[in-house]
Amino acid sequence: MSNAQGNDRQDTRTNGQWYPTEWPDRIRALAAGELVPVEPRRAATVLLLRDGEAGPDVHMLRRRTSMAFAGGAYAYPGGGVDPRDEHPVRWAGPSLADWARRLGLDDPAQAQAVVCAAVRETFEEAGVLLAGETPDTVVGDTTGDDWERDRRALVARDLSFADFLDRRGLVLRSDLLGAWARWITPEFEQRRYDTWFFVAALPAGQRTRDVSGEADRTVWIRPAQAAAGYDRGELTMMPPTISTLRTLEPYGSAEEALAAAADRDMTPVLARARLAGDEVVLSWPGHEEFTKRVAAGGRDD
Repeated sequence: MSNAQGNDRQDTRTNGQWYPTEWPDRIRALAAGELVPVEPRRAATVLLLRDGEAGPDVHMLRRRTSMAFAGGAYAYPGGGVDPRDEHPVRWAGPSLADWARRLGLDDPAQAQAVVCAAVRETFEEAGVLLAGETPDTVVGDTTGDDWERDRRALVARDLSFADFLDRRGLVLRSDLLGAWARWITPEFEQRRYDTWFFVAALPAGQRTRDVSGEADRTVWIRPAQAAAGYDRGELTMMPPTISTLRTLEPYGSAEEALAAAADRDMTPVLARARLAGDEVVLSWPGHEEFTKRVAAGGRDD
């Protein structure tokens, strides 16, 4: 579903696209050579799915309005790669070399770090753990005081994910993840991330918990319902979030979505900003609905 018009202007109806007020000035500064882009930090996020009556539901968090980045926006569990995510772990699923090829990385250790970050952040922010005692099992319950102590230690970075798995004798189940998309924060943003999006099914016996300190609300929602809320301007989202939601709509189950992940295009999506006369044009290649044109006076159309 697109909001784009034939003249490359965004549709004038209200939607929920997250668009900070400082972006136009930063885009102009970048175009003028007055802004040096910061290096994006590697990150991972997971579209956690469970089957509902009308197809798969996806787990989403609403970021606290006090957050410096994307405050008030709906997103998925995720976050930045911890350098210790490269530490050796017991591993099940595709090899690190296979994951490196799939994620577009030259270094298998970096691929492990991205996958580990996806699994770790899902546990930290939703209490769901994609790991088991053997390569073909998954833990059935991650509630209880001992699990919560470990989760908090991971969040505080007092405990590495590798040490957490090792202490519990767990194998990371990389085969439960499917790489879905890759988006890189625009060059003019102050906080930049090179983010890999994954899909995964909620393991049997586990349940999500509202434990993220960065969120003030969590929901299970059908992708089409969330996208409709965005289109009405009721749910705020960043372009990668609403884009990935729309791509989930055709699938009738979590299993179907996971099966489709192998054929997903993982070419990175990076916003482009250019000057066109007295306007700044912001676009995401291949995703015309997010195009913004900002007049010299700062009004966007």
